[in-house]
Amino acid sequence: MGLGSLDAAAVAAGKALALFVVAAVALRLSQRRTLAGLAPFDWVVAAAVGAIIGRTATARDTAWTTGAAALLALLAAHGIVARLRFAGPLRRLIDPPLRVLVRDGHIDHRALRRCGLTVEDLEAALRCHGHADVRTVRLAIFETPGGISVLSG
Repeated sequence: MGLGSLDAAAVAAGKALALFVVAAVALRLSQRRTLAGLAPFDWVVAAAVGAIIGRTATARDTAWTTGAAALLALLAAHGIVARLRFAGPLRRLIDPPLRVLVRDGHIDHRALRRCGLTVEDLEAALRCHGHADVRTVRLAIFETPGGISVLSG
C-alpha cells in the first residue's frame, strides 16, 4: 500500500465524518418521524442518505460540500413531503390508507391482496401478537407505516 492510498483513505474518512456530522445534525433538526415508523418516502430518504454518504466519501471527484448540499436538499424535500401529509388531497398520495385485514375473526382477502400480503404473512403477524387463531382477533389493521395492529376479541 503506497502513500497515495493512505492519503486517499484519509480523505475518504474525513469526508465520511464530515457528511456524518451534516446528516446527524440535519436528521436531529428534522421531525422525529424521520427515524421512527418509516413510511415509503422515509425509506427512500434513508436509502438515499446512505448512498450519498457512501458515494461522496469514497469518490475522489466529489467534494464533501457537494455531498452535504445533496444531503441537505434531500432532507429539505423530505421535510416538505412530511408537511404535505397534512394537506387533505395529497395525504392519500403520500400515505397509504389504513386497511382492515381481519374483522371479528374473518379475514378480508381483498384487503390482504391490496396490501400485498398473503394469509401466511397475516398469520405470522398475528402469532407475533400472541394470536394462534384468527378467530380470536376482533380487528387487525394494516397501518400506514406498514405494521399490523391487532385488537383481541
